[in-house]
Amino acid sequence: MKKNTLAAACFFILNILCAQTTYLHCGRLLPINGEPQNSVTLVVEGNKIARIEKGYSTAPAGAEVIDLKNKTVLPGLIDCHVHFEFEQNRNSYNERFTFNDADIAFRAALYAKRTLSVGFTTVRDLGGRGVNISLRNAINNGLTEGPRIVTSGKTLSITGGHGDATTGAREDLFDPPPGAEDGIADGPDACRAAVRNQVKRGADCIKVCATGGVLSLARDGRLPHYAEDELVTIVKTARDLGLDVAAHAHGDEGMRRAVEAGVVSIEHGTFMSEATMDAMIGHGTWYVPTVTAGKAVSDSARLSKGFFPEVVRVKALNIGSQIQETLGKAYKKGVKIAFGTDAGVYPHGKNNLEFVYMAEAGMKNADILRAATLDAATLLRMQDKIGTLEPGKLADIVAVDGNPLDDIRAMLQVAFVMKDGRTVK
Repeated sequence: MKKNTLAAACFFILNILCAQTTYLHCGRLLPINGEPQNSVTLVVEGNKIARIEKGYSTAPAGAEVIDLKNKTVLPGLIDCHVHFEFEQNRNSYNERFTFNDADIAFRAALYAKRTLSVGFTTVRDLGGRGVNISLRNAINNGLTEGPRIVTSGKTLSITGGHGDATTGAREDLFDPPPGAEDGIADGPDACRAAVRNQVKRGADCIKVCATGGVLSLARDGRLPHYAEDELVTIVKTARDLGLDVAAHAHGDEGMRRAVEAGVVSIEHGTFMSEATMDAMIGHGTWYVPTVTAGKAVSDSARLSKGFFPEVVRVKALNIGSQIQETLGKAYKKGVKIAFGTDAGVYPHGKNNLEFVYMAEAGMKNADILRAATLDAATLLRMQDKIGTLEPGKLADIVAVDGNPLDDIRAMLQVAFVMKDGRTVK
């Protein structure tokens, strides 16, 4: 037997012998894919849920027992839209000139730990400088602690669009200007190359800016930024390589183009029309609203003088209330909704506020919880591994005081977090 094969076999056997068994005594269990259960024991073996037993079972010798008898226990939460590489502040627009990738990486690791501590065991990171890919790898390899990360690497954008970080800077500071390798792509051929470059670097999905945005220095936030043939090329190229495409979109025309091209989700969706909602229902497109971010930028623009450059302040003023209103309409219409917050636009670790804002928009508590668990897992094509509490799934588990089915504000204080069978809070 070769040395590497022998080592792998020994490691596998050691893992089996050392696998921790944990008995969680749960006062109330919300499995998401079934009816709530009271007074049950959730048995975890290694990193997976082994079984659910009625009553508070006696644990065998050597097993760990965790008392959650006065808690409500749910699957680990999922945020489908975060940005671990930054956190908006007064100096954000200077950081592109002052921060190295190493600076960003250390900060991103802190944000990841903070996010895990509030119950989010899986996230989708939708764009940065590529440090997000390294952070994902470091977490997967046990080098740092954080949620399971699905990442898009760098964002795809037109020249001068929402994802072009050189907008507003002196032209001679960026020579040559960013191209397809950096995610800045114009025309179908460049779009195809941009997708392939992100896949080459290790992206799990692709994120495209189908319209303008709020925080970029580009002056418009609503106009379409990609033509139909470019979006079709992006989606087809990504699909050929096994990846889904998420579309940042505030304006309706760019949104409609992205939906027709076949993107898996619309992010923000601020000025979404009923016709686009119908198209999303027809195509099975998911909607990730990010109400928390909308409210955060509106508040900063309104209450904090000089927080944003003027071109950004004007765009930011009315976003928050509009996103929440759009969410309410889309929910009533029957659009599929997955939980996402755009963390980084507001401070990481406050992701749970989205639960309250979704309720204010008119969503039922049970549907909000499903959006942050099973529906989010389905969007990420991970529903066979996470999103519900059932045997065979990964042991991603959280607990809160109170009953979020009665009062969604219970989700604001997560008291217990387990990821992959390991207690982290």
